[in-house]
Amino acid sequence: MWINDDVCYQALTARDARFDGQFFVAVVTTGVYCRPVCPARVPRRDNCRFFASAAAAEADGYRPCLRCRPELAPGHASVDARRRLARAVAARIDEGGLTDNHLGALAAELGVSDRHLRRAFGDEFGVSPVAYAQTQRLLLAKRLLTDTGLPVTEVALAAGFGSVRRFNALFRQRYRLQPSQLRRLPTSRHQDSLDFQLAYRPPLDWPRLLAFLGQRAIAGVEAVDDGVYRRTVALSRQGQALRGWLAVRPVPGRPLLAVTLSASLARAVPEVLGRLQRLFDLGCQPQEVSARLGELAEAHPGLRVPGAFDGFEAAVRAVLGQQITVRAACTLAGRVAAALGEPLATPFAGLTHTFPDAERVAESRADPLGELGIIRTRVKAIQVLARACADGDLVLAPGAAVEDTLARLQALPGIGDWTAQYLAMRALGWPDAFPAADYGVLKALGETSPARARERAEAWRPWRAYAVMHLWQSLEKGEEKGERQ
Repeated sequence: MWINDDVCYQALTARDARFDGQFFVAVVTTGVYCRPVCPARVPRRDNCRFFASAAAAEADGYRPCLRCRPELAPGHASVDARRRLARAVAARIDEGGLTDNHLGALAAELGVSDRHLRRAFGDEFGVSPVAYAQTQRLLLAKRLLTDTGLPVTEVALAAGFGSVRRFNALFRQRYRLQPSQLRRLPTSRHQDSLDFQLAYRPPLDWPRLLAFLGQRAIAGVEAVDDGVYRRTVALSRQGQALRGWLAVRPVPGRPLLAVTLSASLARAVPEVLGRLQRLFDLGCQPQEVSARLGELAEAHPGLRVPGAFDGFEAAVRAVLGQQITVRAACTLAGRVAAALGEPLATPFAGLTHTFPDAERVAESRADPLGELGIIRTRVKAIQVLARACADGDLVLAPGAAVEDTLARLQALPGIGDWTAQYLAMRALGWPDAFPAADYGVLKALGETSPARARERAEAWRPWRAYAVMHLWQSLEKGEEKGERQ
């Protein structure tokens, strides 16, 4: 990533939140690196060094600031293919992607060679993927030590270290601190929940983001109430099944979301937080988007494109939603969760089950699914989709090759352009996705031809997915109409 030192210093002087997470500044006189929004006194220009990533700063011998906490910086969003690949790899690493897999497996999943992945990553972040992963593990450990009461042993394991001794040594080497020196909370093995914060670049239209998710919430799996999003979680980490719940709410007056996780998810913290960043589109750069969309974005500044906490879950929900209302699709998805998912005890009456994974759905018989009220063609589409995801032939996550994934989706029975583009918006996190045949899009544009809609949408590239959200918002009950094929 190219860094302009003069622009960076101006952003630092102004504490410009638009640049938060875009670069990091290191101060040679203190040996510390910070976010551009750090509240500390702005250092002299000749004492500053600028880096594209926290890992690059640490590779140069700097340690993270304890005030602005670089591990809390917002993520990235990009449509440029090379940068998108690098940032997708970074996101996978942030979520623990190199804990269970090696770099070659990650490259194969993303459809590129190991060499190309390393080159693209180095160009963007200034370090190798392995060096980046080591920094992210340390930053996650720092976050867990600061924000939770987990014992140090649990912190080391949750952050992806195979050895507590290795963790302690590396922590002292890099940060010149003992892990226990970052403790703000008393340690406890009986802590019921873990609390974190996720940063974003304002503005964020939380009420509309939450309304969109609430209207599509799967009964028993998701719930929206009093400005809070909650859901159940089922993940696998290093061969261990992890199940629990989470809750997300905005922090009043600050560009932060407060996240609470059940303690049972302690070893999946990086993956859960990464998925939440995608779900709430926290890597968005709203000023850049609004500048391209112009008048279309004026009515709802900070409107985001909701992602997917789980790509397969979103795909099943989208297939169920074909030709029926949003509410009816939610009802069917809830029945699938109750029939094939696992019961889960939570403190919330509305959260009762986890959603079944692709393997479970693929292996289920068609008759029980049909008895849930799902028509035969949809049952077949869901089971073929599930098998493709379970076998790894289809990856529904950011970073997957967009055109290839769209082609694979549309080759499956019962999935057309609308469903594929909708999943590109949400599951793939593709900001330029555009379901041109969508009822709501056509109505908002006053068009009847998808080809004509695509032509008009050219002016909004590369942020057409955001244009879709604004078009839906421009219609009365646009959310209800907008999810029909």
